[in-house]
Amino acid sequence: MLSLTEQALVFIASAIVLVPIFQKLRFGSVLGYLIAGVLVGPFGLRLIPDSQSVIHFAELGVVFLLFMIGLEIRPSKLWAMRRHLLGMGGLQVALTSGIFAAAGLGFGLSPLGAVVIGFSLSLSSTAYALQTLVERGEFNTEFGRGSFSVLLMQDLVAIPALALIPLLAKHGAEGTSFNLRSLLASLALIAALVGASRYLVRPVFRIIASTRTREIFTATTLFIVLGVAVLMQQIGLSAALGTFVAGVLLADSEYRHEIETNLEPFKSLLMGLFFIAVGMGVSLEILATRPFLVIALAVTYLSVKAFVIYTCGRVFSLGHENSKRMSLTIAQGGEFAFVIFGMLAQQSLAPHGVMALLTVVITLSMAMSPLLALAHERLAIRSAQKGAHSPNYDEISDEAPQVIIAGYGRFGQIFGRILRAQGIAFVAIDHDPDHIELVRRFGNRVYYGDASRRDLLESAGAARAKYFVLAIDDVESSLATARLVKEEFPNLTILARARNRGHVFELMDLGVQHIKRETFDSGLSFVGELLEKMGFSPKKSADLVERFRAHDERMLVEQHRVRKDDKMFISMAKQSTAQLAQVLNDDTLSER
Repeated sequence: MLSLTEQALVFIASAIVLVPIFQKLRFGSVLGYLIAGVLVGPFGLRLIPDSQSVIHFAELGVVFLLFMIGLEIRPSKLWAMRRHLLGMGGLQVALTSGIFAAAGLGFGLSPLGAVVIGFSLSLSSTAYALQTLVERGEFNTEFGRGSFSVLLMQDLVAIPALALIPLLAKHGAEGTSFNLRSLLASLALIAALVGASRYLVRPVFRIIASTRTREIFTATTLFIVLGVAVLMQQIGLSAALGTFVAGVLLADSEYRHEIETNLEPFKSLLMGLFFIAVGMGVSLEILATRPFLVIALAVTYLSVKAFVIYTCGRVFSLGHENSKRMSLTIAQGGEFAFVIFGMLAQQSLAPHGVMALLTVVITLSMAMSPLLALAHERLAIRSAQKGAHSPNYDEISDEAPQVIIAGYGRFGQIFGRILRAQGIAFVAIDHDPDHIELVRRFGNRVYYGDASRRDLLESAGAARAKYFVLAIDDVESSLATARLVKEEFPNLTILARARNRGHVFELMDLGVQHIKRETFDSGLSFVGELLEKMGFSPKKSADLVERFRAHDERMLVEQHRVRKDDKMFISMAKQSTAQLAQVLNDDTLSER
């Protein structure tokens, strides 16, 4: 039996060898970890014969993953995604769960076991799909955003499911009705967690951050995540549920990005260990004795799920190509299924043989998913050669521009037209191929690409340019691009377009200083015209507009400082209204 240190060495060595190979082959790191687990586990080389002792520790990876997912889920983001999130994502989960639950009942499973297994099979691999989208630069495409919406909905419904399954199993076994008092007590505990997040955790982070000791900040973050996980387990709830709630509560915190940066290495390593542990539990005996059954089930599973996802995409007007690519991206089984299977085994809701078979099927679906993506890519290349495929990102030559314009819609085109008229060299980049084709017809030289990609900006001459006009319409894409430019190209002065006040605050957090709200100046100009038509002199109208502008921009800076404190923010907004009346009315009545 290997010592703990020797086991750690085996895990690390297997990951170091296999993960780069699978990434090089474009299969993704998740499959590399799974195969590493198969090789070192009890059904492979037997270097580590006990997978159960590993899986309990490795489940911390899921805890950290859910905390990180919670950090990304801000109420404003959920509201912006509500149509695809609730509609497309909810429809996918409901249809897929229903189909597989019906199949489970047909094979003799208990109603509760069939429903839970059907639900687990409806989930996709968030880790695999998001990593694939990011690696290929497709996260901000239409199908990429659609995929993320479906994955996020799956994660949102999986969290309470992880908490409810043990309760349902317990009450089902005892033959009692669901305990409403227990549910209310659980909700009260979550409410207490909400209060602690606001009045305890954030002040603690503020104190720790003031010490400027990074390792203590990291230790504090780890303590909070693990402490919440232990607390939730002690009271009989899911550790994953608790850490997810904690993440959501800190999503609007000013320390969110620092927390993400500090936890990312732990999350990535523990998720890798989790996938290795799952791979250790994959029974090669089942694959060897019933290979045709396993392959047939995996193909059927992928086909049914891909068809449902494609149908949901078409129902929500995603288009044929985008729906197809989304179905190929997220048709595989998910890591949450492995967690749910473990809970089913503990609660004896399904036969062990069924769980072992489904574990192999889901693992095989993960292995087949990158193969399907590669096959689709090859077919797409052949179609492109026949002129039937949309263009890939343009190759941009470094034309030594002074200005780079990211986003060439109505806002970006104003910059382009004036710069071209003055003979100032610039490079314009846009992500919408249909829009690119349209503006090129009018003689505009615009490149098709994703401005949040470092390599693309380098080829466009970002290292030697002076100014970067950030005119991207999508808020998340705009922020991702601004973050990249600030980190990688500090030589560029960013002039950013903002959709609204919240977007301005996010850009200010990143250190962007030159920001214009897209409708602010046009609104002020129009108000000036209205005042003149109402009898105000042009001078007085211009003076009122300028006073309003100065006051609003001053309040924008002040509100940014207190925007994390709801009471202070609301109080300042009320004070601003009163101050504005004073600013505009001073010395105005006599000059009307």
